[in-house]
This record gives sequence, structure tokens and C-alpha cells, in this order.
Amino acid sequence: MLNATVQQALNDQIQKEFHSAYIYLSMSAYFEAENLTGAASWMRKQAGEEQEHALKIFDFILDRGGHVALQAISQPAAEYASPLAVFEDAYAHERKVTQSIHDLYALALRENDYPTQVMLQWFIDEQVEEEKTSSAIMAQLKMVGDSPAALLMIDRQLAARAGG
Repeated sequence: MLNATVQQALNDQIQKEFHSAYIYLSMSAYFEAENLTGAASWMRKQAGEEQEHALKIFDFILDRGGHVALQAISQPAAEYASPLAVFEDAYAHERKVTQSIHDLYALALRENDYPTQVMLQWFIDEQVEEEKTSSAIMAQLKMVGDSPAALLMIDRQLAARAGG
């Protein structure tokens, strides 16, 4: 059975994961409007992954006999200055999520909640990949600067990554 403190923190994390999905969907809409459909598909796929993350925690709470309490999700930004700015925001957001997962793991340690620690290890590993990927794309966008041809090449690579 989950203790109340861990349960509340896990419910908070569900909200953060669903908010991440909203952020990525908003980024996808930006890229669609800019006719960068590869980046739009990549962001949409990211949104789906964030929903899966939320549901993983959702199911974990229920499996432990806890109570899921869904929270409101705030509206994400809708406008971005450039494709680079989008990926800078995505990278910064992933770093915040990483810190949130680390804080949650530290709480599970303090509370001697071993099942939550084991479950969170998957998220810790996932965040290493998320930060690496968004950082790499951000670095590529910085390298190409304002080159439309290079931006289109990156967009094509993002489409391939997204499976589209």
C-alpha cells in the first residue's frame, strides 16, 4: 500500500506527464503551421510517449492499492520564435522533468518505498534518453543556423525518427 506522501507525489507526477504531452502537442501544432511536418510528427510522437508515461504511473498507483487523483493541466505556450527555440524549450522542459523524477525517487528512498524506487528507475533511464535526444536536435539546429535547406534536411530526419 502506498503511503499518502508518495501517493500525492505520484499523482503530481501524472499531472506533469500529461502537461508534457500538452506541451509537445502545442509544439507539434507550431511545426505544422511552419510546414515542418517531420518535426510536427516527431513532437506528436513525443506527446504520445508522455501520455504513456502518465498512464504507467496511473496504473502503478492502482496496482499498489492507491487512489488516483487527476489534476488540472495548464495551457502550454502556443507561439515560438523559431524551430531552435522550440527544441531549446523542449530540452529545458525535459531537464525539469528529470529533476522531478529525481525528487520523486529521493522521496521513495526516504519513505523506504522499494516498489516505487524500482518503478522510477525506468523513468530515470528514460530521462537520460529524452535529454540526450532533445539536446542533439538542438545542437544540430544551432549548427545549421538560418539555412532553409539544412532545416529541411533535419525535418526529414525527424520524420524518419517519428516513423512518418
